[in-house]
Amino acid sequence: MAKGYWVSFYRSIKDPEAMTAYGKLAGPAIEAAGGKFLARGMAAHTYEAGLKQRAVVIEFPSVEAAVACHDSEAYQAALKAFNNAAERDFRIIEGTA
Repeated sequence: MAKGYWVSFYRSIKDPEAMTAYGKLAGPAIEAAGGKFLARGMAAHTYEAGLKQRAVVIEFPSVEAAVACHDSEAYQAALKAFNNAAERDFRIIEGTA
């Protein structure tokens, strides 16, 4: 079964305090669901149409596990704390193997 990945790009952060509150709830919810942070931070380099913005990549055992984490009560509580603190592009994609 192919792994699932959360890939997020933060275009702008409007409320750093809400982002901190989100992180305190989201991290444990993600890890409890089997998520593993592979990368997070500002882009080291950008090419072509890339933007220098914060990015996060999280690996899950499967796409189903990634979706279940997103839809879980614990992560939904984190999203409530997030409260549109940032403009982000969030996707769940399937790994190739």
